[in-house]
Amino acid sequence: MESEIILDDKNIIVMKLLHYFITEKNYNPIILQGVDNEIWLENLDEDYKVVRIVSGYIHNDEQFEFDKFKTKRIVKKIKKKTLTFNINVFSIFLNMGDNVSEEINTIPGLLCVNAKNESELKKNPLVEKAFPDLKKKMTYSEKGVELFMKITKDINKHNKEDSKRMEKIFSSKFPFVTYLLIAINIIFFVVPLLMGQFDYVIQSYCVHGPSIRAGQYYRLLSGIFLHASIAHLAFNCYALYVIGCQLESLLGKVKFIIIYLFSGLMGALFSMTFGGGYASVGASGAIFGLMGSLVYFGYHYRVFLGNVVKNQIVPLIVINLVLGFMMSGVDNFAHIGGLIGGTLITVALGIKDKSSTFEMVNGWIVTAILLAFMYYMAFVYAVR
Repeated sequence: MESEIILDDKNIIVMKLLHYFITEKNYNPIILQGVDNEIWLENLDEDYKVVRIVSGYIHNDEQFEFDKFKTKRIVKKIKKKTLTFNINVFSIFLNMGDNVSEEINTIPGLLCVNAKNESELKKNPLVEKAFPDLKKKMTYSEKGVELFMKITKDINKHNKEDSKRMEKIFSSKFPFVTYLLIAINIIFFVVPLLMGQFDYVIQSYCVHGPSIRAGQYYRLLSGIFLHASIAHLAFNCYALYVIGCQLESLLGKVKFIIIYLFSGLMGALFSMTFGGGYASVGASGAIFGLMGSLVYFGYHYRVFLGNVVKNQIVPLIVINLVLGFMMSGVDNFAHIGGLIGGTLITVALGIKDKSSTFEMVNGWIVTAILLAFMYYMAFVYAVR
């Protein structure tokens, strides 16, 4: 069996690098067509979002320049797919000829390392700076076939665990909170209508700046459960069903209801601050908050959802905001407030396995600042 597996020095280095970047640094392979003798790995949460392991022979400067040109072209496509503006690439060349110039790092964002053997790779100062634990992690007691079996087993185990995490996040779950919110919206429309109290309920519980400033603070939230017509109700309930079922499944019930209510609150504050003294009802501000939250989630999982966010969610938000400014009777300030509020509170609550403590703390700080500012604008500045 041992004689059937050929493990030269280059193959061993490649195996060790794959083991390090996949199991220790959580990089994932990128499938590319027409690319030979090199492996591309990505982790959009790292400083170097793309790592290339190039085992093909680079024999002169012309071939090396073409390699850099090809890399930039592929990275450009990755940027578009993942909605990432800046991608730093770390290229490790294991078979670069002596005819290539020593000045290999001439393009910002494309860092290249030339290592003919494992010792050169571990001692390279650029490698030590970018991945300081690589030297220690590439040291194994196993040799030959035992090393091959260990690395293969570890990578397979890591991939299985990663697949289970993705399945847990993206698996469909019963959207109880979404259905409950839809039911509340319907009840708040149908019951007053059947009792002949529809106009009274709208007037008494809508978002209305002067009434809220007079002490009727419950209107800040009660107004997001009221609707002016059956068409208004149907449109918002359908939007809530489509977006809510997805987001509740992705984020969980607790985060989902917090995002929904806070988005509705911010929509109401924006409405009473910038919309003047008119009355406003509807769940659309909260729904825009859910769309903002979905965009933020999609950004963190842009490897999987990049095209969906770019081609579906963002255009939907833009189109609805533009239509809101063009059509009369639409409270677009509530939409804008809900969108901003939903996005910021999602940053504060965080995305499981993705958001750092630093991001979440900053999210809470910015959310608190926005809430304080809108309170001042709605209750202090507006009455001067």
